[in-house]
Amino acid sequence: MSTTITPDYLVIGAGAMGMAFVDTLITDTKATVAIVDRYARPGGHWTIAYPHVTLHQPSAFYGVNSQEFPGEKNIDKIGGNKGMSELATGDGVCSYFSRVMQQTFLPTGRVEYYPLHEYVSEGKFQSIITNKAVQVGPETRIVDATFMKVEVPAMRPPPYEVAEDVHLIAPNGLVSLSRPYGSYTVVGAGKTGIDACLWLLSKGIDAKDISWIMPRDSWCMNRSTLQPSWSPANDSQMFEAEGEAIVNASSLEDLFYRLEVSGKMMRIDKNVWPTMYKCATLSVPELEQIQKIGNIVRQGRVVRLTANEVTLEGGKYIPVPDTLYIDCSADGLARLKPVPVFNGRHITLQAVRFCQQVFSAAFIGHVEATYNNDEVKNTLCTVVPHPDETQDYLGMNLETYLNAAKWYAEPKTRAWLGHARLDLVNAQKSLDPDEAAEAAKKRPAYIQAVCQNLRRLLDVEAARANSKI
Repeated sequence: MSTTITPDYLVIGAGAMGMAFVDTLITDTKATVAIVDRYARPGGHWTIAYPHVTLHQPSAFYGVNSQEFPGEKNIDKIGGNKGMSELATGDGVCSYFSRVMQQTFLPTGRVEYYPLHEYVSEGKFQSIITNKAVQVGPETRIVDATFMKVEVPAMRPPPYEVAEDVHLIAPNGLVSLSRPYGSYTVVGAGKTGIDACLWLLSKGIDAKDISWIMPRDSWCMNRSTLQPSWSPANDSQMFEAEGEAIVNASSLEDLFYRLEVSGKMMRIDKNVWPTMYKCATLSVPELEQIQKIGNIVRQGRVVRLTANEVTLEGGKYIPVPDTLYIDCSADGLARLKPVPVFNGRHITLQAVRFCQQVFSAAFIGHVEATYNNDEVKNTLCTVVPHPDETQDYLGMNLETYLNAAKWYAEPKTRAWLGHARLDLVNAQKSLDPDEAAEAAKKRPAYIQAVCQNLRRLLDVEAARANSKI
């Protein structure tokens, strides 16, 4: 037997995207919502991420629209983020989402929260502890806030063979180390791997004792270019510089070179041209720290680890005895084929602006609350797939700018964006009303020029790919 409930919406997942969607929905409508989540508290992957994790972009545009982060207007005074807008810690993020649930959502009387419940299918979910089932009625819209499959290393075993005598941990285990090791090897080139390297260096591990298995080099965004307008690190010219780079680029390589020269993009090794781009964000001081690590292994992904041999896709090597391996190979955000955001009874949360998943979820909430036709809603919410390779930068930017053009053409959406806390573009607009108005006036021509060259660059890349077949 199952209990039947009839909320207007069932939201699967109380992670950042689910919370951002619900916040906008209940702010802008009188809807009732049931939130089901497998974890014991809100926050999704943040609740099991490694203890030293922080936001990679400012707290000022993370979370939910209606609630600021405590201290989000602070400027960090020490560390790799010195002089820039504060980055909340993982504990801070979890505390924030718990506070939003307990002090904002539940007191409305329109939100029911089901922690430690697993979604089954077709509107049915059940308690992990008691197995008691709950079923929503046929009129309830079902919102999937888990589609993007956020994954951190603690969520799964490593995707390669590991012999029993090998010392291997997820990044969560770093804070529990109780003895020195002969060497330290970080497996994975993404932001989690970068965080592990920075943590090891910050604890006094000599750079020469760290190896870094890097299947692909990555382009990283410079965090100083993602600062809110009130931050002393904000560069009001950076947005224009990025647009100029796109408009004037003759090829994908030329574009990234221009972005690098402008300070927007950075790479670990000036002698290696990166092939990966996944929205990783770094500061210049953090980049300088990880550049101290000289032993970078570029022989593909790990296949097998034994105490005496590391086997990779492109070769083998003998490790230092008593090496500790830190598995940072989780995918973060999976690269998935997009599906329509609005499809009858179902809403599937996905990015509608590149590298801004939480804003995207809030925006989808706005669209759901504002428009009545699924075709119109999907037109405003063209999905922007999460990037993986450098060439993805072109397509994700094109879809982002095309979406923006549609948004600004809709008065209700334009007004919502103008007050959206989570909107990075809004956070970076000039504090001078005249300057902001002038920028808004130029926006349509700017978007048109950017999209025109992005289309041309995509054609160039397609022709190049076809010539290799």
